[in-house]
Amino acid sequence: MKKTSTRLADGRELIYYDLRDDTVRDAVDRRPLERTHTTSEIRRDPLLGDQVAIASHRQGRTYHPPADQCPLCPTEGDRLSEIPDSSYDVVVFENRFPSLAGDSGRCEVVCFTSDHDASFASLTEEQARLVLDAWTDRTSELSHLPSVEQVFCFENRGEEIGVTLGHPHGQIYAYPFTTPRTALMLRSLAAHKEATGGENLFDAVLERELAGERIVLEGEHWVAFVPYAAHWPYEVHLYPKHRVPDLLALDEAARSEFPKVYLELLRRFDRIFGEGEPPTPYIAAWHQAPFGTLEEFEGVTRDDFALHLELFTIRRTSGKLKFLAGSESGMSVFINDVPPERAAERLREVAS
Repeated sequence: MKKTSTRLADGRELIYYDLRDDTVRDAVDRRPLERTHTTSEIRRDPLLGDQVAIASHRQGRTYHPPADQCPLCPTEGDRLSEIPDSSYDVVVFENRFPSLAGDSGRCEVVCFTSDHDASFASLTEEQARLVLDAWTDRTSELSHLPSVEQVFCFENRGEEIGVTLGHPHGQIYAYPFTTPRTALMLRSLAAHKEATGGENLFDAVLERELAGERIVLEGEHWVAFVPYAAHWPYEVHLYPKHRVPDLLALDEAARSEFPKVYLELLRRFDRIFGEGEPPTPYIAAWHQAPFGTLEEFEGVTRDDFALHLELFTIRRTSGKLKFLAGSESGMSVFINDVPPERAAERLREVAS
């Protein structure tokens, strides 16, 4: 992998990740852009104890442009985009309309391929490995920013999810706090460790799933399963079999196997609802240990956390979506219409 860092016309950082070491990236952003001004602010809810990002400048962000005006495609002639070069393998750049900025963190866009009509599932294993390497590098770099406590790599796929740019891409949020979902895991981890005299909760969950009926696919170094208490109709958790706290700690064997396992998982997601159905909308979310202090989670260290990816779709059956209505949105109590065992069975049925 070759990494080349440059600047866009408004000062934002852009980084090329290339498969070939001899690739030269010297294209200049020719757009007449002024420096971006953001209004991102973090406010804490005193009742729930969580944080909300207030970012009014995002109201003007790009919204469903036609394909020939996609800002994530390479620059071509007089059609100028966010990527100045005429081609790329993987590229990462600071979001022009970030939810988090400055002392409130940082937001980046990750373009998986220059092919506008592709998807992550259509990447080659070599391309998927390059994305993994880019995620890992950005996790490392962002973790050293003084305002950053947790790094979150994720992909939103499909208009049903709320995606406004059709080009295959994901995002990275670098939060200045430990996110509420991660804090819940850490509290459960601490309580289980104390109650069992030191047993790791992630290890216990993985051991139970490996012995059960909800395994979707399994490799030498990774395993994917539908969790016992899945929140979503089709939800899969992908774990390395050897517990590590973050992407940085994955060994070469796990890195090498990841593309094959993950691409197969995504391709099965696209086949869940049968032939002729539109691509399955999904969210793919990496969960990594925070880089900040864990003092409030007594007895827990970063090494107790288990890196994993959670993949889920909001489609519950052909042509129907799972809406977060009263119980889910009002009380955070999910109601799942698809038994996890049946979901796992279906995902095994659609193996390629």
